[in-house]
Amino acid sequence: MRSLFNRLPCKRLAAARRSRRCLHSHSQPHPLLATFSRLSDDGPLPAALALLPDLTAAGVRADPISLCRLIKLCVRHGTANDGRLIHDHVSRTANSGGEAPDTGLFVSNSLISMYAKFGLLHDALELFGDMPHRNVVSWTTVVAALANAGGRKKEALRFLVDMKRDDVAPNSYTYSSVLGACGTPGVLAAVHASIVKVGLDSDVFVRSSLIDAYMKLGDLDSGRGVFDEMVTRDLVVWNSIIAGFAQSGDGVGAVELFMRMKESGFSANQGTLTSVLRACTGMVMLDLGRQVHAHVLKYERDLILHNALLDMYCKCGSLQEADALFSRMPRRDVISWSTMVSGLAQNGRSVEALKVFDLMQSEGPTPNHITMVGVLFACSHAGLVEDGWYYFRSMEKLFGIQPEREHCNCMVDLLGRSGKLDEAVKFISEMNFEPDSVIWRTLLGACRMHKNANLAAYAAREILKLEPEDQGARILLSNTYADLRQWLDAEKSWKVMRNQGAKKEPGRSWIELGKQVHVFIAGELSHPCSAGIVQELNRLIRLVTDLGYVPLTEFVLQDLESEQKEDLLKYHSEKLAVAFAMMNSMKGKPVRIMKNLRICGDCHSFVKLVSKSEGKVIIIRDPVRFHHFQDGVCSCGDYW
Repeated sequence: MRSLFNRLPCKRLAAARRSRRCLHSHSQPHPLLATFSRLSDDGPLPAALALLPDLTAAGVRADPISLCRLIKLCVRHGTANDGRLIHDHVSRTANSGGEAPDTGLFVSNSLISMYAKFGLLHDALELFGDMPHRNVVSWTTVVAALANAGGRKKEALRFLVDMKRDDVAPNSYTYSSVLGACGTPGVLAAVHASIVKVGLDSDVFVRSSLIDAYMKLGDLDSGRGVFDEMVTRDLVVWNSIIAGFAQSGDGVGAVELFMRMKESGFSANQGTLTSVLRACTGMVMLDLGRQVHAHVLKYERDLILHNALLDMYCKCGSLQEADALFSRMPRRDVISWSTMVSGLAQNGRSVEALKVFDLMQSEGPTPNHITMVGVLFACSHAGLVEDGWYYFRSMEKLFGIQPEREHCNCMVDLLGRSGKLDEAVKFISEMNFEPDSVIWRTLLGACRMHKNANLAAYAAREILKLEPEDQGARILLSNTYADLRQWLDAEKSWKVMRNQGAKKEPGRSWIELGKQVHVFIAGELSHPCSAGIVQELNRLIRLVTDLGYVPLTEFVLQDLESEQKEDLLKYHSEKLAVAFAMMNSMKGKPVRIMKNLRICGDCHSFVKLVSKSEGKVIIIRDPVRFHHFQDGVCSCGDYW
């Protein structure tokens, strides 16, 4: 036997000796090893770590499985320093020689993973660089850690390239990790091509990550293309595509996919339901939201899901259902309370919003900065100037909340809406930080409301200093001049915009009917039912004229004859939507309309009188708030 070993090559001789030692050790295990193995599996962690010096002193090598279990125990306890102790022990025993390469690789991969989970990327990369051998697990762990770290996504992509140069083939987990690091369409297309080349494009896990990556870049078509090519889909993939469409603002696409998912026999989970509720919220699809509510019932304790449901009811203007849900919630956090405060304020019930805020202070959690935005919004949209000042000045003293830009913007809005434009300018000049374009835009909107062209021009100039390409400021300024019949000044603003290729966004309104969304555009009669809509609109105009309606042509921002102005007002998108709703709505059921622009004064007067003549509750949501029209009165009190 001795002569046989002498004839073996050096590497095979070493391996044979290790094998013989292993056999010997299994036949006569050291008593410390059994104790160490047990402690590394179940703990306590300090007792297991205390055995490491004893093992070293006894010349006994800890087995890699026990070491990896001990590393996981450190991760579970969140003790990075203990993990470093294990690393030191492994380094010392490795330097003593005699360890198989695969054994060292196994433990080193666990240590890299541990450092990555603790966010200690420097340590992970240092260990990775010192490793004599690396496999796909080593590379993937580092690539994933870099991809998930802020500001290091380019490094993740470079490591992917180095991995291939090292002749280590990326697997599905590698690609799934690195896809999130693709920050541009070109990089994503290149990685996608690489995935197809190695045949991993059929992997469900990789496809799901591809869909997520395309959605994050706003490329809905490519994400949908990857989804449609899939032969089999699981719940993870359905959730990815639905969440992507919902987060990108394509509420209709998200809803359509949700319907297909249900038809395919998949049961929605919390992630799906939260995404669909977000879509329902964006599109004011209350009927579908109610159907989703039925699925939410089995997740009674899921606070995130119930908060999303509460937000949906508030933003769909169904405060009765929002209030009922809020009252039934077994637990409410600061988001629940803040949602209710903001929801009431946005629906024109500012006084009730402040009452809920008082109740929150007595029996709810401590308000946060989002809560205070809702409170100041309530004051702003009800003209409660003194209350607004009180809440703003007491934020830091009562709740330890330092006023931020959002709170200051609410104050500018509060002062501007109430006509205190000079006070708003003074407030802006005394803020602790430089005003941004949002604050100047708020002031500009108030200037238009109160027809102050000089201050509007000043605010517009400040916006354009910060955002030279902002066309919204020029549009608002032009509209302000038009309000004042300063047509030459209005035309100058429009001329600049035309030269830059800018186009004014048309008014759009939409309404949900029978699980279908119907869209109406100002001045367009492209809807299949246009002939009937015009007939119904003429009927409504005759009725409300008898009730005192007179077209408010001042809201036509063009230098036209009176009859031409009336024609333009007649086909505003919300009027078309109201006429369509009157043709199709059920008796006793409120009408809900969504609008992309602020409702004009003429349409506001028209809808008030339609609600009276038709005995109908009409709810219109614009980008900022709700208007609940009933019996000829609006919830905003004509203050919006």
